[in-house]
Amino acid sequence: MTTLHDTPVLAAGCVLWRRSPSDGELRVCLVHRPKYDDWSHPKGKLKPGEDALTGALREVAEETGYTAAPGTELTTLRYLVAGRPKEVRYWAAEAVTGAFVPNREVDRILWLTPAEARTRLTQPRDADLVDDVVRALERA
Repeated sequence: MTTLHDTPVLAAGCVLWRRSPSDGELRVCLVHRPKYDDWSHPKGKLKPGEDALTGALREVAEETGYTAAPGTELTTLRYLVAGRPKEVRYWAAEAVTGAFVPNREVDRILWLTPAEARTRLTQPRDADLVDDVVRALERA
């Protein structure tokens, strides 16, 4: 018998990227969530019936202020939160337009090189997503 505790929390997000206006090099956006005092990729829980990609782009807009053009789907992360399984689908997404305004969920963002992003991310599992984006952009 499946219980609510066994049903995964479904979430989605993006590894948001852009080219630096000064040198054209790849930069990855990380968000700081004061509630958890952590650095992560923009992501969040899906609304009931919401498509994962739609939810991922909504979360990017809500947390960063940027609209994004989605690219390659990346690795899906699965882990436990308070004993309950969580499944987060990710996409590479290029920041197209927008500007960050601090909000209730996210008080800061940083645009970092892939190497800087890997070391700044709070959860080691999130660093592999940076590598996924670098590989995807090299193939494009």
